[in-house]
Amino acid sequence: MNSLTSGYPQAQTSMQILRRAVPSAAAILARDLPARLASVLAARGVSSVAELDLRVSGLSAPQGLDGLDIAASRLADAVIENQRILVVGDFDADGATGTAVAVRGLRSLGARDVHFAVPDRARHGYGLSPGLVDELLSLQPQVLLTVDQGTSSIAGVARAVAAGIDVLVTDHHLPGAELPAALAIVNPNACGAPHALAALAGVGVMFHVLAAVRAELTRRDALLAPVQLASLLDLVALGTVADLVPLDRSNRILVAEGLRRIRAGRASTGLAALIESAGRDPKQLQASDLGFQIGPRLNAAGRLDDMALGIRCLVSDDIDESRELATQLSELNRERRSVQADMERDAAVIVDNLLGGRQGELPSALVVADAGWHPGVVGLVASRLAERLHRPTIALAPAAEGAEEWRGSGRSVSGFHLRDALVDLDRLHPGLLLRFGGHAMAAGMTVEAAQLDRLRPAFESVVDGLLDEGLRTRTVWTDGPLAVSEYTLDLARAIENAGPFGQAFPEPLFDNEFVVLSQRVLKGKHLKMRIRASEAGATPVDAIWFSAPQDVLDIAPTRLRLLYQLTVERWQGAESVSVRVRHGFAV
Repeated sequence: MNSLTSGYPQAQTSMQILRRAVPSAAAILARDLPARLASVLAARGVSSVAELDLRVSGLSAPQGLDGLDIAASRLADAVIENQRILVVGDFDADGATGTAVAVRGLRSLGARDVHFAVPDRARHGYGLSPGLVDELLSLQPQVLLTVDQGTSSIAGVARAVAAGIDVLVTDHHLPGAELPAALAIVNPNACGAPHALAALAGVGVMFHVLAAVRAELTRRDALLAPVQLASLLDLVALGTVADLVPLDRSNRILVAEGLRRIRAGRASTGLAALIESAGRDPKQLQASDLGFQIGPRLNAAGRLDDMALGIRCLVSDDIDESRELATQLSELNRERRSVQADMERDAAVIVDNLLGGRQGELPSALVVADAGWHPGVVGLVASRLAERLHRPTIALAPAAEGAEEWRGSGRSVSGFHLRDALVDLDRLHPGLLLRFGGHAMAAGMTVEAAQLDRLRPAFESVVDGLLDEGLRTRTVWTDGPLAVSEYTLDLARAIENAGPFGQAFPEPLFDNEFVVLSQRVLKGKHLKMRIRASEAGATPVDAIWFSAPQDVLDIAPTRLRLLYQLTVERWQGAESVSVRVRHGFAV
């Protein structure tokens, strides 16, 4: 089935739609849950109702997490001896929330001399670079604690250690062949063997580090008063969702507990201000709001300005200051959207020019670059291209205007390990990449401008050799069709309450044919419809298709096959069932 690739008229991509298998555990779950919800949860690996208990007491203990005991002991020493601790984060939402959690958590544990710093995307690039360390030496830290970075910072850690600083690395990124010479490295993905907490985001790793510090201080009888680290879980939830890590049970517990605190009015002052600035009701906040509304506001600071702005918002307890900072972040996010829209239009032209020389056939991978692009937004462009065209994609821009080094960001498709591909690229083409790192689905890199012409064919060749034929077709997994009796507010509420949903625990996606009763286009790109399932006895429901393909907007179809989510629509205190379209095809 051909998918609708709005914005890339020459591109032809295909999609296969498959239905998730429903394990036998659904029958067990159905004893306590609606049958449809039981099927949905069983298809996501839930085998008992007990697994739906997402209280923080159910968190797995970080047993066997290398470096944790050493890091906890050193931080406890620093707290007791009033030593200066410098937290160095990262310029994305995970790094920002992790830094805020570290600062707030250490202060609550009694640390009186805690400071933070964050790399500048253009000047320093990712991680703890030697240049950044040189700038930070004037602060005279005795302990340098990284958050969401540091595993690949060999030279930067060495520079800090040579200056007499104890470096503690906390991170979750995949390691390279060499690890830095830090006093301790706490990274569940650098333990030499698979770890139960490997899905944690950087902020989640930091939360476990703080719990270990609290335990160590308690063991030494050095805590002046009980410390409730659960007060940090609203920020842990934000960073976990925004970083798109898999929502395994541990991460679902962290997110669920954080959402409970937010809904109960117990969010930190800065996060409450961000939620207010986004126009969201904290009492009804969902994980998707963190991912699509709050996270982008925080990320905008790191993309266009200085992530210190976002961290200041999250560590502030002053409501007026927090609101002012949240307003600045919202303004930066509006600017980011404008910059991104311009860059995506440029990218569409680049792709169409590429396709014009290939008779419309997509290559196995895409590399797009432009000297006028903003380096902080290339990841969003790569993500949009990979999503729409279902190809591993790298987007690049100069690190600064006229710079010889270009910063790239890559996004992958499900089943293709992007960082492993870059390892092969570096092995086959030594020197092509100055630096790189990342995950299966996302990676970053630095390339000299003179090497850009080599990058596209080299990356395509590597991907050609690694990409299975089956991965060239987008696969969308659904939970099958809903019966006409299931378009109910009760089911929509039950699905909502079964969250949080996210990576590796996706929101239910249903598949039905509908008759379109009425439709209108909003803001030139969103399709608002009144629809009715094609089966007899169906009742009409409202539907919204955000950023609908131009093909659909042009033909105004009367019958559609829709892949959709069943949601609760709230307006002026009233609730109704609604359909949110993810994919659609004219029938």
